[in-house]
Amino acid sequence: MATHDLQKEIERHFAAGPAAIRSVPAMDAFLALRSALESGKVRAAQPDANALTRWRVNPWVKQGILLGFRLGALEEMPAGGLSFIDKDTYPARHFASGDGVRVVPGGSSVRAGAFVARGVVCMPPMYINAGAYVDEGAMVDSHALVGSCAQIGKHVHLSAASQIGGVLEPVNASPVVIEDDVLIGGNCGVYEGAIVRKGAVLAAGTILTRGTPLFDLVTGHVIRATADLPLIVPENAVVVPGARAVTKGKGQEWGLSLYAPAIVKYRDDKTDLSTTLEDLLR
Repeated sequence: MATHDLQKEIERHFAAGPAAIRSVPAMDAFLALRSALESGKVRAAQPDANALTRWRVNPWVKQGILLGFRLGALEEMPAGGLSFIDKDTYPARHFASGDGVRVVPGGSSVRAGAFVARGVVCMPPMYINAGAYVDEGAMVDSHALVGSCAQIGKHVHLSAASQIGGVLEPVNASPVVIEDDVLIGGNCGVYEGAIVRKGAVLAAGTILTRGTPLFDLVTGHVIRATADLPLIVPENAVVVPGARAVTKGKGQEWGLSLYAPAIVKYRDDKTDLSTTLEDLLR
C-alpha cells in the first residue's frame, strides 16, 4: 500500500473511534503501518529543511500507533520461562543475525513498531518503545530508554540509564529528537520534544525539558522553548548540569540553588578525542 493511501486508511479508522474495534480493515491498516515503521519507510517525525525546527511531525503515524492500542487485546507472551501480558498488537520484536542489530543477552526489549537500523548495539537491559526510530551505528546502553516516537540519529551513544522521553498525545506534539553523532551521558533525561542538534554532548546527569532554560556561557544567551519551538540544543554544544543561586525570598535566606544546565564550550578536537572510545566498543 502506498504511504498516501495508508495515511488515509489510518486517519479514517482512527476517526471511527471504538467502532474500529474488531474491524478487519482497521487491523490490516494498522499492521501495514507497523510493518512500515519497522522497516523505516514511515516515521513519526522526519527531517524537513523547510520546517521551523528542521523536523516535520507526522500526526497520522501517531494516530496509527494509538489505533494499535485500541485494536489490541491483552495476551500472554511467554519468554524464557517468564510470562508477560501486553496488547497482542505490540509484541516484542525478534531479530536475526542478518538484520545486523547487536542485542547483547540480558533482558533488553524492542517493541513492535520500532525501527532499529543495522549496526545498532543494544546493551542489556534497555528498552525501545513503539514508533521509535534508532538509526545506524547508535548504541543504546544499559538501563537506557528510547520512548515512543523518539528519533535517534546515526552514531548516537545513549549512555547507561539515559532516558529519552516518548510522546503519543497530543498527536501533533513533537517527539524528542537526538540528531547524528550526539553523546548522551549517563543518567541524562531528554523530554517534552527537546531537540539535541548534531554533534552535541550532554554530560552525565543533564536534564532537559520544555521548561528548562539552557544557559550558553559561550555566547551569553539563554536558550528557551517558545510557543512555537521546543528547547533546542545547538550543534556541537557541550552541556553540563549546573546550578544558579536563588536571589530573593526564602530561597535566598536558606541558601538554595536551582538546577541550571549550561553550555560550557562547543565541541572541538579535544572533545572528539574523549569520545573515541565509542569506536572501540563497537
